[in-house]
Amino acid sequence: MVSESLSSVRRALDVLRVLGQGPLGVQEVAEAVGREKTQVSRTLKVLAEEGFLERDPRSLRYSVGRQLLVLAASAGEDRMHREAPAVLRELVHQVGEPAYLTVLSGHGVVTVLTERASRGLQAHEWVGRTTPLNCTASGRALLFGLPDEQAEALLATPDGARLPGTDAAPRDVPAVLERLRTERARGHAVAVEEMEPGLIAVAAPVRDHRGDVVAALNVSAPVFRLPPDAVPKVVDAVVTAAHRLSARLDGTEA
Repeated sequence: MVSESLSSVRRALDVLRVLGQGPLGVQEVAEAVGREKTQVSRTLKVLAEEGFLERDPRSLRYSVGRQLLVLAASAGEDRMHREAPAVLRELVHQVGEPAYLTVLSGHGVVTVLTERASRGLQAHEWVGRTTPLNCTASGRALLFGLPDEQAEALLATPDGARLPGTDAAPRDVPAVLERLRTERARGHAVAVEEMEPGLIAVAAPVRDHRGDVVAALNVSAPVFRLPPDAVPKVVDAVVTAAHRLSARLDGTEA
């Protein structure tokens, strides 16, 4: 009985691994896992009933279901929170300024982790606070992975009101999209006194194993401590840190 149960579990895991590569029919799944079609059909039915798979009523193909996606997202978030602190500490050590991990939250940005530098005057403590997308480096970095239509929907304001920020910031949707096109090509965003006078920030996107942007790493500092000639060094450090955290999330870096 135990052996039969273990065999069923292994069969279910084999099926999930195969369907993780794309939708398939029963016969295709059976051939891919090298098992008898009726056994595979029963496994597919149970997994679909539990929400781990979905079956298209027209093509009759199975694909990964919402329950599995929820578990995967939870695991990815947990891993990000485990891996990010060490990356943030190294980033702070390199640049000597506070570093933050931010994520999308509705139509704004929320900071979920921070590592502070031992400096007297620091940028505001942002953890738990929601900030705008258009006038923050982290906000725009978080939009890098979205098509323009989705970014536009997140940026839209009631009655077309101007977006927040100083005169240095892009204050309407077309201006933000234009800035995004330039910053996506560079792989990082820089906001110089855009959210408030006297503050500069550099951000780069963090991506998961699918290449989707799931967070952003950023460094903020008073402008007098981060003059123009010092920005390239900070950009390199932030981009490298974001790549390192992305590699840890997808398992390509230990």
